[in-house]
Parts: sequence; C-alpha cells; structure tokens
Amino acid sequence: MKVITDGYQIDFTDAIYAFVFDEKDITKTTFHGAPMKAIDVIAELANEYLFVEIKEYDKPEEFDESVDDTDEMVNKARHDQFRWLKNYLKYKYRDSFLYRFAENKVSKPIHYLCLLNFDNALNMKMAKSLRAELPVGKASRNWNTEISKSCQVLNLIAWNRSFPKWPAKKL
Repeated sequence: MKVITDGYQIDFTDAIYAFVFDEKDITKTTFHGAPMKAIDVIAELANEYLFVEIKEYDKPEEFDESVDDTDEMVNKARHDQFRWLKNYLKYKYRDSFLYRFAENKVSKPIHYLCLLNFDNALNMKMAKSLRAELPVGKASRNWNTEISKSCQVLNLIAWNRSFPKWPAKKL
C-alpha cells in the first residue's frame, strides 16, 4: 500500500491500511480537521501501528547544536533550532496519539518513525531527545499503556536499510 506525501513515497507492503493522516483535502475521508498537530502518515499493520513524520530542511546544519562555532549567537541559534524541532516532533506525535485515542484506535503498540534529511549523528541525537520526552515506554506507575513503543529518527538511506519491507523514495 503506497502512500505519497511531502515529496516522498513509502510502500507499506504488509499494511492493512495506510493513509496520509495530515490530510489537507477536506473531501477525503481521512481528513480529521481537528485543531491539533498531526503526523504525516499512519500505517496499520497486523500487530502494530506506525506513525510516520516526514521533514526535509534546506539547511540541516542549522539544527546541529553539536557543531561548535566561535560565535555564541550561532551556537545559541543552533541550540534553539534543535529544541524547536524536537518539541515540534514531540507535539505532533502526542496530538496524533490523542486524536487516535479518541477514535479508539490505539489498541496496538505504536512506533514513531521520523524521516528527516539529517545525517546519522544528528538523527541519533534527535531520537534520544524525543524518546526521553514522549516518553517511550511506560513512564508513569499509574499508566496501564505506553504511549509509544519506540521512536526512531532516520534519513532516507537509513530508512531503506532498516525497513526494506517499507521502501521509501524521494519523488
């Protein structure tokens, strides 16, 4: 089942259903219209859901706070950009989870996959921050269900290497 959005095509070969969750066309049945952030794609598999967010930036280096510049303003800007993006991705997931929870469609473990055009090191750093703040796994002793089973942040090469049964390509 192929899904096309944000300049990418992903073929969820074993999906029961896959669709653009952040649908802009109000005539489509998958348009949710709620005033909430939305991840780009949801794929339902036999035993799990995939929540997929796709983002491409013209200057990925602007988000890399690990690169030390002599200019403090540049370092602060990178730190702020990284933090902004981490929060953006976090709230997109949380709002999407809440929406699907209200639909009673979170009965299977959910894996959050972000497809970004960053290098592997920056993706790993983003994934670590996101995992801590979503949170991934059971975070509260009062919860009966985890809100995310896993979180991965990958570029296109890593995506296709990690998920050969869900090939992605840039259009």
